[in-house]
Amino acid sequence: MSGNGVKKVADMAIKAGKAIDWDGMAKMLVSEEARKEFATLRRTFEDVNHQLQTKFSQEPQPIDWEYYRKGIGSKVVDMYKEAYESIEIPKYVDTVTPEYKPKFDALVVELKEAEKASLKESERIEKEIAELREMKKKISTMTADEYFEKHPEVKQKFDDEIRNDYWGY
Repeated sequence: MSGNGVKKVADMAIKAGKAIDWDGMAKMLVSEEARKEFATLRRTFEDVNHQLQTKFSQEPQPIDWEYYRKGIGSKVVDMYKEAYESIEIPKYVDTVTPEYKPKFDALVVELKEAEKASLKESERIEKEIAELREMKKKISTMTADEYFEKHPEVKQKFDDEIRNDYWGY
């Protein structure tokens, strides 16, 4: 990869690092093991990003051909210079990204929908847990009428069984 191409990769890595919401993702983790793995991933990403920024973003220094001509002789240096300048480093042509970008974008949309559904379900479950905790506090002093008031479907079931003369045996 040419020096310019490597610099582009390093620049892209910098932009990618800034675009990642590490704190937002960390808040979504539930288990301690997941947090440790996530911290390892983040450190690794930052190490690689740092290497890209330092090692690979620098342009190579130009060769001082005159310095070598003085020490070795111009015939050998000219031969090396000609060989060096004839080297063509092929440009990288990305053929993979266009193929997988639509698939990736579709997965991102699907992920966002799944995230919304998950958040709604979490909200519903949290509400249900709060109701159960409240019921747990009151259950020892709650009357049947108070219970049926909160759960009319259970009262309806009992009323239907009594009306149909079904006593459970």
